[in-house]
Amino acid sequence: MILTMVAMLSMTTAFAEGENTNAVNNIEAYKMDVNMDKLASALNLAFDQREAVENIHRVFNTEMTYAAQYGNNDRDAMVKRAIETDVKRMRYVLNDKQMRTYLMLLNTTLNNRGLNK
Repeated sequence: MILTMVAMLSMTTAFAEGENTNAVNNIEAYKMDVNMDKLASALNLAFDQREAVENIHRVFNTEMTYAAQYGNNDRDAMVKRAIETDVKRMRYVLNDKQMRTYLMLLNTTLNNRGLNK
């Protein structure tokens, strides 16, 4: 399962490599909608963890959407703050193994969208 996930991430990175510069200018890049069933499966979440992760991610998605509407200087600061807050909250809910997987997925998503600077 992990090898499949690594292969998918590698292919996604290869296909999206040329799109990074255009993605930052696109508001769609800041929408962090995810398939919660797949995320729960990848992280092997318990029921109570899934509910907490859904709530945390909903707030993160909202903060990123707001950040997309601001100018570059404000946007960068808001994105950084949203990511830091999301990671801090997730660390409270997830165990170490789940957190490593979550950070890998988050970093890959941010890189693919050109938001990780």
